[in-house]
Amino acid sequence: MPSINLLPWREEQRKQRQKEFSLGAVAALVAGLAVMWYVNTSFQGQIDHQNQRNTRLEQEIKVLKEQIEELNGLERQKERLLARMDSIDKLQRSRPEVVHLFDQMVEVLPDGVYLTSVKQQGLNLEFKGSAESSTRVSALMRNIERSEWMRNPGLDVVQTVEDDRTRRSEFTVSAEQVRIEEELE
Repeated sequence: MPSINLLPWREEQRKQRQKEFSLGAVAALVAGLAVMWYVNTSFQGQIDHQNQRNTRLEQEIKVLKEQIEELNGLERQKERLLARMDSIDKLQRSRPEVVHLFDQMVEVLPDGVYLTSVKQQGLNLEFKGSAESSTRVSALMRNIERSEWMRNPGLDVVQTVEDDRTRRSEFTVSAEQVRIEEELE
């Protein structure tokens, strides 16, 4: 005889499927959370690693900036020292020029000409004095023109002055000093 199953097997089957579905949903949720946690941890690790690299780069940049500042300071100091050395070298080379200039002043001064003042500004010379006549002033200018240490004489002022018994010419003559470096060229 056939057996009839009167038990509610469909309901049990439905409960079984719901139980399996619930377990599957929980397992999928746990797996999804695990994947999210892994991805988050992985990304956070990469971010932390990059932040460490950025911090190290910033420290290295700071060290390099300090080194650049130190090098710039040394470069400025080097330029100042070179400028000082150049000034000292120029002074050393120009030391004998004064001696030559005074020697030349004695040689170019003709008889009857007396200097009352000599000024020098850079290479420009200015002689003030008096002479027995204006021809002696002309002789002074010719002597300056022939001089090795002076050039380009120019007559600025000549005045004839008469005292009680004498007559003299007061003058102002300008000239340029010749530098030793120009002589060597």
